[in-house]
Amino acid sequence: HLENTKGFNLRQLKFLVMDEADRILNMDFEVEVDKILRVIPRERRTLLFSATMTKKVQKLQRASLRNPVKVEVSTKYQTVEKLQQYYVFIPVKFKDVYLVHILNELAGNSFMIFCGTCNNTVRTALLLRNLGFTAVPLHGQMSQNKRIAALTKFKAKNRSILISTDVASRGLDIPHVDIVINFDIPTHSKDYIHRVGRTARAGRSGRSITFVTQYDVELYQRIEQLISKQLPLYPTEEEEVMLLQERVSEAQRIVKMDMKNIEENKKSGKRRRGGGNEDDDTEQSIGVRKRMKVKTKRK
Repeated sequence: HLENTKGFNLRQLKFLVMDEADRILNMDFEVEVDKILRVIPRERRTLLFSATMTKKVQKLQRASLRNPVKVEVSTKYQTVEKLQQYYVFIPVKFKDVYLVHILNELAGNSFMIFCGTCNNTVRTALLLRNLGFTAVPLHGQMSQNKRIAALTKFKAKNRSILISTDVASRGLDIPHVDIVINFDIPTHSKDYIHRVGRTARAGRSGRSITFVTQYDVELYQRIEQLISKQLPLYPTEEEEVMLLQERVSEAQRIVKMDMKNIEENKKSGKRRRGGGNEDDDTEQSIGVRKRMKVKTKRK
């Protein structure tokens, strides 16, 4: 608004509230925050909320607060008692097939699946849709309207699976999630607390399953150290899981081509502003794409 809305100003501002300050600064909004601080009145009340006291937050605190009163709760990190936490230890090449197996086994629940990158969020959403799951992606490269649309579909139970980066691990109103799956293990152990905190809320029970590959052992050990708990292994039968391998491999092949097309469209400038076809999860669009593939094969 400061840059684009004519006549807009903040001269009458009385309160400045910054929630999730650590997240705001970690997402590289320092320049925008600095611009706002320069134009708002010095005589104001400032409330700064942060889950973690990072160096960036401390720097902001010194720059924007005068004689602050600091309220700090216990720094011990823990998860709620009604949360059942598990892990699965698998080779990285079988992550997709294990994910599909678990989603089939626990069908009827609502899932939040966390991925480490925007690219893997899109890829995983396309994969699951190709296999018949009602999945919708949510990541930082989507426009605000598309993010809201994705959340609305999930909250209204029109979609049973929300696949997201850590953009959805905190600060969003998602009232009921049955199961959280850490498909990509978080790089920062504290993000694990925020992710699994999406389930077992308001006294309800919930489950979390963390995928651990041969490359994730050290990160996983840090999580167990942080929460002071050794998690049980989620029970799976390898032979039963691998029955899905052929079907999942075919879906992976199709998605690989889809992702290549998405990247080519981005480079050529054909991608619509705020997101492309990878965000279109309507049954109609999925059906059209599948029919097109069938026709191509017949030719």
